[in-house]
Amino acid sequence: MPPRVITLTNGAFAENCYLVGDPERGDAALVDPGEEADLFLARARHEGWTVRAIWLTHAHIDHVAGVGRVVAATGAPVLLHPSDRPLYDRAAAQGAMFGMAVPALPAPSGALEPGRQVAVGGCTFDVLHTPGHTPGGVTLAGHGMAFVGDALFAGSIGRTDLPGGDQETLLDSIRDRLFALPDATIVYAGHGEPTTIGREKRDNPFVRLVPGVNACLKCGAPVRGKPWGCKNPCPTCGHVYPLGDCSD
Repeated sequence: MPPRVITLTNGAFAENCYLVGDPERGDAALVDPGEEADLFLARARHEGWTVRAIWLTHAHIDHVAGVGRVVAATGAPVLLHPSDRPLYDRAAAQGAMFGMAVPALPAPSGALEPGRQVAVGGCTFDVLHTPGHTPGGVTLAGHGMAFVGDALFAGSIGRTDLPGGDQETLLDSIRDRLFALPDATIVYAGHGEPTTIGREKRDNPFVRLVPGVNACLKCGAPVRGKPWGCKNPCPTCGHVYPLGDCSD
């Protein structure tokens, strides 16, 4: 049986925390418990589920503010990519920037690293490293769904102007890793409504590939968005990119 996903939008940033449960076994994981820990815990109790794990797609304050209270109530282990540990350790300082009192968070119990799988009950997810919004951003993919944090939104992408953000890295993460998932994959983002990989490939103006503009005319692979000149072939198929004045 596939997992059941409950979206719990919360806090000043309207962050989406996800309660991911195996209904047959009654086990659940919380993805990105933000500000309203009591809301998350109450919903788990209402469903009759036991929170067995906390999975963090990244360590911005709106995604981790409730970690301490959830751990205190459940003893659930916290999993985070190591590259976001410095950000996680500065949670109190992050909160202070927005007038939020956030105590120091409990140390992570393990690492969400690429190639690893995580499971709750009988439901298993692959860990994909999708940096760019933050250095340690990850996506949890499986069962026809992907929890992407703030990497990709319906019709948009995550901001990259915060410390550790990098736009080109984020675009590579989306195109190389997220867009490699099946088109029907449901995208559960850190903010906003769900979407699908296929819809974002087709319609998202920030990452859509347009042949002759930022994609090869022959194979459709991403190419640099500026003219290459006639001596620069597509790095994927070798087709000579037709833009440029051939002055090189």
